[in-house]
Amino acid sequence: MKTIYVDNAATTRLSDVAFEAMKPFMQDIYGNPSSLHHIGQTAKEYLDEARAKIAKCINAQPNEIYFTSGGSEADNQAILTAAYNGAKKGKKHIISSKFEHHAVLHTLDKLKNEGFEIQLLDVYKNGIIKVEDVKNALRNDTALVTIMTANNEVGTVQPIREIGEICKEKGVVFHTDAVQAIGHIKIDVSEMNVDMLSASAHKFHGPRGIGFLYCRKGILLQNLINGGAQERGKRAGTENTPAIIGMAAAIEDACEGLERNAEYISEIRDMIIDGCADIELSRLNGDRQNRLPGTINFCFEGIEGEGLLLLLDQYGICASSGSACTSGSLDPSHVLLSMGIPVAVAHGSLRISLSEENTKEEAQIIIDSIHKVVSYLRSISPVWEKIQKGEVVE
Repeated sequence: MKTIYVDNAATTRLSDVAFEAMKPFMQDIYGNPSSLHHIGQTAKEYLDEARAKIAKCINAQPNEIYFTSGGSEADNQAILTAAYNGAKKGKKHIISSKFEHHAVLHTLDKLKNEGFEIQLLDVYKNGIIKVEDVKNALRNDTALVTIMTANNEVGTVQPIREIGEICKEKGVVFHTDAVQAIGHIKIDVSEMNVDMLSASAHKFHGPRGIGFLYCRKGILLQNLINGGAQERGKRAGTENTPAIIGMAAAIEDACEGLERNAEYISEIRDMIIDGCADIELSRLNGDRQNRLPGTINFCFEGIEGEGLLLLLDQYGICASSGSACTSGSLDPSHVLLSMGIPVAVAHGSLRISLSEENTKEEAQIIIDSIHKVVSYLRSISPVWEKIQKGEVVE
């Protein structure tokens, strides 16, 4: 049985391009970039080159890129930086949304406990934040607005450029978690009016455990990790040179093939959406058009997402019910609930996230398998029986 991997929003396969780029830095170019001898300085040269490649892909300057362990660390550093810098000026109000990644929401919880006022904006049925809501929420004491570029569960793309423009006019720092977006849609930090941006390599076929934070020149970064003088004194710890090289190779490759891959993946995505739309009491979550090329999220009433995933896995299909960071939780997705989807419906969610390595033949197998599994699970579901009888299910 062929394995069909459609959980790319959780992690992607390391690309051949990234793997080949990393190889020499495992054994041959092994120096510490902070060392002054020629082996160390050779590693530093490659490190600087990687930083420049990454910066070019998002239209930033190399000295605005800071390497981190991934998106969660970058989110933490960006949010805490803006909060603590703002507090020094008497600004302790922060605006975000109810369906952000937990790396953002849990950091905001920490700040709330420290006396900051956190305002989480509503998300609408289409899974998109309203620019007007951000504008109306801004105050004289707002220190930060943090809104994700694209949602990690439903894939909807947010109006980042317009939000950034409003923040720029008001002099408010704007951060975006672009972990799911980079490598899949065009990212230009200047055009998007972004002050800080978080990214993680394993979402665009780079290695795990490495990411970066874009921080606009002029913003004083707060340290999360203290020690050495790496990353211009803002992130201590010997740089993971092989992973950084792999990340740079992966993002460069992704950006070069961006339009071609987006068009191809979108065709497969729409094929699956159309193929599942005729299932009784199914619901596509999020706007049909304004979404990432490869992300699909459906709810099927009367079944549990866990059973759906386990049976699809028996057909060789590797998918998810939402964020991999919350896969151990039995609670329905906070993302779906924030969009107004009832608890009983949200329990039956399925996320399919594609890459350019998927095929139309695989898409048809996915469609057929979902039809079979949903039908079987409903045939043994007392909840579905109640729904058929018109009884209220909570």
